[in-house]
This record gives sequence, structure tokens and C-alpha cells, in this order.
Amino acid sequence: MAVLATMLATTSAGTAGAAEPERLVVDLGTDTGPFHGGASGSLYGVYGDGVPTRNLLEGMHVRTVSTKAQDGPQHPGADALEILPPFVDSGGKDVYIYMTDIYRGFPYQWPGADGPARLADFKERIRKQVRQVLTMGEYKDNVVYVPFNEPEGNMFGTGEWSYDRVSWLKDPQRYFAAWKDVYRLIKSLDPDARIAGPNTSVLYDQVKGFLQYAKANDVVPDVMTWHELSSPAAVRTNVARYRQMEKDVGVGPLPVNVNEYGHNYHLSVPGQVIQWVSAIEESKIDADLAYWNIDGNLNDSAVEANKGNGQWWLFNAYGQLTGHTVEVTAPHPNQQYTLQGVATLDEDKKQSRAIFGGKSGDADIVFENIDPALFGTTVRAIVQEIPWTGQVGDSAQPLRLSDRELTVGADGSVTLPMAGMNEMSAYQVILSPGGNGGTPAEPSVGWRRTYEAENATYTGRGYSKNGPEGSPRDVGKFATSGAYNVGGLRTGSDGVLAFDVEVPQDGTYDLSVFANSYNLYDLVKEQGPTNVFLRVDGKDPQELRLPLGYKWVVWGHTDTTVRLTAGKHRITLAAQDPDLGVTKGDAIVDKIDLALRDEHVTAPAIYEAEYATLSGARPDYARPGASGPGTVPLAKGDSATFWVHSPTDGESTVYVDHLGGGRAVLSLNGEKLDLPKAGGARKGTDAFRLFLSGGINKITVTGTSRELLLDRLRVTPSGGALVPRVYQAESGTVSGAAKVTEAYGFASGGKAVTGIGDGKANALTLDVVAEHAGRHALTIRYSNAEQAPATHYNPDPIARHADLSVNGGPARRILFPTTFHFDNFWDLTVPVTLKKGTNRLTFTAEELPDFDGDTFNEYDQRSPYAPVIDRVAVTPLTRR
Repeated sequence: MAVLATMLATTSAGTAGAAEPERLVVDLGTDTGPFHGGASGSLYGVYGDGVPTRNLLEGMHVRTVSTKAQDGPQHPGADALEILPPFVDSGGKDVYIYMTDIYRGFPYQWPGADGPARLADFKERIRKQVRQVLTMGEYKDNVVYVPFNEPEGNMFGTGEWSYDRVSWLKDPQRYFAAWKDVYRLIKSLDPDARIAGPNTSVLYDQVKGFLQYAKANDVVPDVMTWHELSSPAAVRTNVARYRQMEKDVGVGPLPVNVNEYGHNYHLSVPGQVIQWVSAIEESKIDADLAYWNIDGNLNDSAVEANKGNGQWWLFNAYGQLTGHTVEVTAPHPNQQYTLQGVATLDEDKKQSRAIFGGKSGDADIVFENIDPALFGTTVRAIVQEIPWTGQVGDSAQPLRLSDRELTVGADGSVTLPMAGMNEMSAYQVILSPGGNGGTPAEPSVGWRRTYEAENATYTGRGYSKNGPEGSPRDVGKFATSGAYNVGGLRTGSDGVLAFDVEVPQDGTYDLSVFANSYNLYDLVKEQGPTNVFLRVDGKDPQELRLPLGYKWVVWGHTDTTVRLTAGKHRITLAAQDPDLGVTKGDAIVDKIDLALRDEHVTAPAIYEAEYATLSGARPDYARPGASGPGTVPLAKGDSATFWVHSPTDGESTVYVDHLGGGRAVLSLNGEKLDLPKAGGARKGTDAFRLFLSGGINKITVTGTSRELLLDRLRVTPSGGALVPRVYQAESGTVSGAAKVTEAYGFASGGKAVTGIGDGKANALTLDVVAEHAGRHALTIRYSNAEQAPATHYNPDPIARHADLSVNGGPARRILFPTTFHFDNFWDLTVPVTLKKGTNRLTFTAEELPDFDGDTFNEYDQRSPYAPVIDRVAVTPLTRR
């Protein structure tokens, strides 16, 4: 049973207890170089513009993406030149083009009677790729060419599809000559090209010989790349080993991109990934999360189109580190599955941040050499937890565990004792100068508990205890809380899974059921989401639909609330209910989380300005009256950006707290809002009603006059001001092959529209009404389960698209990620401009051609269809 991680005490460094806890020491006096941010990279993590949204890309601070050659048949989506503009516009640095992924299969199926013929074909395809890149204007400067991928197991290995079935690791002459030819070909077409290689599956000793050959022939790669499907310790060791190779050969130092790292057991788990992040950041390299599953979800960071899980929030915190990294000494240095971390000191901001995790239980987080010229004799420390929420489970913003003022010890240190940490969570501490701020905020969570399914009582037929799942000894499997899960709730079952719980007081409790159904499993295919029945002490039945995933043991969570009195209760999940029906499908259950929904949880979420992403501004800790440690003075043009979570698509109230002094404007998700300016001459609060998209929202406050002393944002769901108008798809006009269907029982009202696309004649038209002219949120409830045949272990779901025209204007293309089943409906919101009164929305689709416009994908990887549309809702984006 997991308990809340809390701060137990505050001491000076060196205070000893009866049993010394492990210590993670952050030495603010030892600078290890400018913060790099290279761990936030992705292999095949971006499908196209909107999958994931630009909010998710920018908020995760994705620095590099490795992806397939434009129009390559390896996987649906992820075409290099289609993702290039939205990625760069969202703050991305480089797109690495896997030029080999112009071929099908793995190993790559390059055609030709022999090696020279195959290489000649590849060169022609390289010419085409480079010519296409050269049409991209300034975006081409963000391209890095990767001519070969894992050549030792592919084109220059021993297999059927290799050059001559001789591994270059034994006889490198063929590969070296091919590298030289291809390198010179690319440079001849694009003299400014950056080329990466050799892109081996591990850092072989033979890479040194590759460097020697490359130097002798003036074909040294611009970026050195290899893969680390190993461990964080190997990252540190191999980067150091490679740097020695460079010195021995006399090249470099070259930029390094380890463009695959991590395993299924690690990905999505903040406490695991932070261990990789710390090694990558310490090595000052770029690195891309490995691609084991579906593309377009940022390697199990993104949920749906615009939501983030715990891993996304970890990278959001990592990307907000600024200044220089400082030395972090772990209790077990460079040892995986132990407490590890990364920390920075930003002298301009007068702020230090540390992110750490990987250990259950207790530990001391020690900050040493705190400079009194920067921080004074008192510091303000906020402690946050970033929990694991599953691969496909949405996560709210990090939990605030503690916010307090600490006196710096005479030795220049403070110690933060942490208790009850969870090894699957990551944690963040932010230190700022203390002494002038307001009353520290209360924790954002109160009482909570976890109950493992394998410890629950099961009655009835069909029980299975599954596991152990992923572990340090079996990293190919997925992480699971407690390592085991329970099956049995399925079609035809009479099973009941009973959790015995005990709660401290009467009240409403949030209940999250962590579960999974494999979308292509026979019993699941019939209905989609598996339905089960919840009761408390045999009463108050609820029907729950459990999450779908792209494989078994891919966890999400279904959330509800229950009323409990103080004391013991039995919470049951059953496959039958006398009042509600029977289960259809098949599900496995990992755990339930139970949390008291008290004033901690229901209070507005707090986003302090001094912790925001700042442009042109610095925090000011010298003005009394702030809620946190200080304020952010926003002069004209200065801005503070906040990454704000919303549990659903809908209205929220955003409170802008300030100390006066000037004015500022708000923008939402990159759009300037038609709202009065915030601020004024005196301290106050401005309240704005905004439509927030479910998941991640980017809110930016920009100074316009004098100097607004911005204190914080507070955000809470609200209602009544921005009222949606809802239109069922079947109430619209369908044309051509588009039709109303009753095939999907989970569509609202039991009806939806399918068959939109495969030509503009097959369309859905809806007339919607706007009370006022201006920007509106269009929320589309849809489903999409199209999946292309794959040649390997990656499921290949397709993101369908719709071309939306408003009042006959130019069509806007909208991508819709997979919902895993056509009877599983999600919401996706896009902004539109409407006139006052009636507006006509037209949805069409047709198959998209390849980049040059004259050919089409031959493996059914670009769908000609729009998703199934259930309904749309139209809501004003703001209200004055």
C-alpha cells in the first residue's frame, strides 16, 4: 500500500538520526556546464501536425525527433517533411531523417540483384529525398540526414537483404565505401547538409575504425549517432568511451545523438525515465526515446491528441530547467533502479531546481553550498510529485506535496527529508529566496491510498493472476504497479474483484481504476471498451468503461467518485450486476487509487509566476505581498508562459493575481484573446472565463504597459458563462456514401455518421449557431480504429483526417489519433472563427498523395476516410 510522500522535517546537513537514510546531494557550488535539455527527444513520436498537438510538443520541450523518410512505407504517418514545420514552430531543434525508412520491412527490403544494384537504387532514393528537403525553405536548416540505420544488422550485415552477407564489423570495406559515396552525394546536392552516423545499434569498438576512415576520406559525420537500448550507466560509460575515440583519432568533439534509449519497462514511468534523463543530461548529449509501440504519442508520453501522462509532465519539468547544471551525488552513483537525479542553478532567476526519483521509501535531499548572495539566509522550497499514470492514462499537473520556508544552516545547506516515496514517481524541488513571500500553500492532495488488484479478493469463475510483468530482469515487458495484475472480468464471467479499504473520514473520494483491454483481442473487438460494475458495500451501482490499449498490459485509468463514511468498506468490480447488466469484453486490472476529495483537491490549481517559463523577465523576490516567494515584473513585451491542465474540454475560470503596476494581455494556445487587459495600478485579481482543451493548455501573459507585477495564475473548472451548443452528427446532412449508422452503441443517442471521405462528394454538413462573431471552440466527438498491416512488432494505427470548411471557406485539415475501436469515442477540440448567426460546417476527406503529388501509398497507410463523427459542440472561446 503506497502512502503520500511528505516532508517530515527540516534540518541542517549533517544531522544524524538513529538510522541514516539515503542522501541525494545537490552541490550548488559545483557547476557542470550549461543546461542542455537533450534527453527530450523522440523516435517516431510525431505523426503529423496535431498528433500530438503543438501544445504537447512545445510543453514537453522536445529538442530532437528521429523519423522516417518522407513517404516511406515503414509505418503510417511520421513523414519527415510533414512533421518538420509544426515541430520547428513548436520549439524543436532538429529532425533526423532515417533515409533507409524509404524501404519496407526490417531488415530493410532494398531491391536489386546484388549489392551494387541495391546501393544504386538507394542512391536514387537519396537524391529524391534531398531534393525534397531543399524545397522546405528555412526549415531545411533543421534537417539532419541519417543515411544508414543499424547497418551491421541491415544493409551491411549478414542477412538476406544485406549488401553481400558480410558484416561490416568483420570486413568494413563495402560499408565504408558506401558511406563515402552517400556522404558525398548528399553534400553535392546540399552543401550545407548535416549528416549523422554510423547509427549502430550499440557503440561498437569498430566505430573507432569508422572514424579513422571518415577522417582520412574527409567524410566525418556532422553528428555521431548510436543506440543505447542498455542502461543509464552505459550512457555515461559509452559517451566517455566515444570521446576517447575522438581524441585518439583526432576528430571532434562532435555533437552526439543517442537516437534510441529506454525499454517498455521504463517508458511512461517517471521514476524510471528520470534515471536515463540524469545520465543523458550529465553527458550533455541529445537522445531520443525508443519507439516500441505506436507512433505519434511521443513514445508513450501523449494521451489522445492533447493530453499528457506522468512521463509528459516529467519532461515538462525537465525542459523548464534553466541556467547551469550542478553536481548531483546519488547514494548509489550511476546505478540503475536506485535514486538518481539532475539539478540546475539559475543565478539570474535566483532559483535552483532538482528532479529525482527511482526509489521507494525514505531519503534526504540535501542542497549544499547555497550562496547567501543569491538566496539569503532563508529559502522557499516547493516539493512536487509527478506520479505514474499509465501509458494511456491522462495526468493532471504535478502534485504539490509541500511548500515552506527553510532556514539555511550555518554550513550553507538545507536537508529535505522525503518519506513514503514511490519508485514509479519522479519528484521536483524548487528553491528560491525566502523571507518576503506570502503564507506557503497547502498541499494539493490530502489522504490517498493504493490497493493492488493481486491483493484483492476474487470470487467466481475465470480468475487469473498475471505476472510478473516488466522488471529490471525483463525490461521488454510493461511496468505494472506491484508487478502483477488480475484477469477474469470478461464476457460470460460471474467474477467479482473485491477491495477492502479503510478511509479516515466521511466524504467524497476520487476512485481511479487502473486497467487495460487489448483492442484487437477477440472478446474486446465486439464492443470496444470493456464494461464492469462498481458497488460500495453492495450498494450504489455504477457502470464503468475500462481503458483500451494497443497491447495487453498497457495501462490507463477510469475515474469516478464514491461517497464513503469513516471506517472500512468493500469496493467491488463485477462482471454482472442485477440492476445494470453484464460485462462485454475482457479486461485486466492493476490497482485502484483512492483519494479524499477535500479542499486540497477542489481548491483552484496554483501556477506561480516565478516558476513559469519566462521571456525577457526575471523573478523579483524583494516585494512583500506575493503568494509564493516573489513576483515576475512584466515590462512591455515580457512574458510568462504557464502549462495548465484541464481535465475536460470546457469552461474554466483563470484568476490572474498581481500586485499592480501595469497591464498585460492573455493568449491561449498561441492565440491572442479578445479580453480586457489584466492588471492595474493596485494589487488585485482579474478573473477570465476561458474554454480550455482537455489536457494541456498554454497560457501566456505578456506585458503591454509599464510593469505588471505578476504573482500567479489560479485555475478552476467552472460553468454557466461559456455555454456549448451541441449538434448530433445525424441531425446534419449527409451526401454520397456518408451515412448515419446505429452500429456503435456508445455513440451519444446511439447514432453517428460514418463513410465521410474517399472523395469530397461523401460529406457531412452541419449548420451551427453562434451568438456572437469571433473565435469558438469546436469540439468533435469521434472514433477511429483504422490500422495498417505491420511488418514488425509496432502496431500501426492510422490517424485519419478530416478537411473542415467553415461557410464555404478554405478547408482546414484536422488529424484524429486512433481511439483503438470504432465504438470508443473521444473529444478533440479545434478553434474556428464563426460569424454571428448560422454557420455551415462541412466535413470531407480524401486520400492524401505523396510529397510530390503524383503517387499514393501502396500499403494502406494513408486513409481516404474521416473518422466516425458522433457530434460536435460549439462554445465561445472566451467571455469578457
